[in-house]
Amino acid sequence: MILIFGGAYQGKKEYAIKNYDIEIEDILTLSEDDRTLPEAPAYENLQKFTLGFAKRGESADKYLKENMELLKDKIVISDDISSGIVPVDTTLRAWREMHGRCLNMLAGEADEVVRVFCGIGSRIK
Repeated sequence: MILIFGGAYQGKKEYAIKNYDIEIEDILTLSEDDRTLPEAPAYENLQKFTLGFAKRGESADKYLKENMELLKDKIVISDDISSGIVPVDTTLRAWREMHGRCLNMLAGEADEVVRVFCGIGSRIK
């Protein structure tokens, strides 16, 4: 697995297309409504996927851990939502914590981890 993360609008998807053998059509955009990971070579908006779990009171980290085999040869793109002001809303705060656990777990399992800032990728694993 390749995990690509960084702030919103920092060029993560464009970085993936430029540096890995994928086309824009290969990247599945996840949403809050997704309850499972459909088959695709790459996923973007992991943060929206985990937000849906938080809003439903479910555990995205548990789902991902149980389905890690699905991500074995994939590219996963996510916003880093760990910076800034901690949300007052309890659901959003729980989401932020859950999403952090998910990124930690995925980074631990990933073959490669890249942080993208201003379109420039820094390989950190």
